[in-house]
Amino acid sequence: MTAALKVESRNALDAVRRYYLFLYYLLQFLGFTWTFSRLSANLILQGQGSLYSAFSSCAQVLYCCQVLAVLEVVNAVLGLVKTPVFPAMIQVMGRNVILFVVFGSLTEMQGRSVAFYVFYLWSSVEVFRCPFYMLTVIGKEWRTLSWLWPAVWVLLYPLTTVAEAVAVLQALPVFDETGLFSVPLPETVGFYISFSFSLRLYLLLTLFGLFINMRHLLSQRRRCLRLRRD
Repeated sequence: MTAALKVESRNALDAVRRYYLFLYYLLQFLGFTWTFSRLSANLILQGQGSLYSAFSSCAQVLYCCQVLAVLEVVNAVLGLVKTPVFPAMIQVMGRNVILFVVFGSLTEMQGRSVAFYVFYLWSSVEVFRCPFYMLTVIGKEWRTLSWLWPAVWVLLYPLTTVAEAVAVLQALPVFDETGLFSVPLPETVGFYISFSFSLRLYLLLTLFGLFINMRHLLSQRRRCLRLRRD
């Protein structure tokens, strides 16, 4: 009887985990699909002018998506998903630095075209990734999607990293001029620690993160190709 209760309890907990993860990926899918659709529609209707209004058009929805994305790390730490903790942390922290610090805190960056490219690449990846994981957590598989989403991510992830790096490079002079987030030192020292120094370190970590995540993605890509052949 006790063993049966343990099995039933495990099944109930697993069902809760699946419902929670499905709801999480569904919410992310809706948010990024809305972003992708909004940017695409603006590009068709407004042409080149839409490149400079991406932040004002989509920032609020992306804020919600990226706050929610912290659960990616929590899920990995708790073992609710098989994703390694470090790649998940790199992905989430990197995007949050770009969204909340580079674009969110600098009005000078919000009207630049690089915001459009960053947001469009983010949403392009997520509209494939989220449905894949939604199906995975309920034990379903669509082989076309299983093959397609790693292919899309392997193609777009380096482009996303380049776009994010361009955004950081464009923001460096602004942080140097304004002194925003810089740490003042005693007057006897005569200088302060510029926040742009932290962003330069972030660029180095981004290159390292690109290597780590690409290795992880390529391994998933090979697994999906094997499944497709079988």
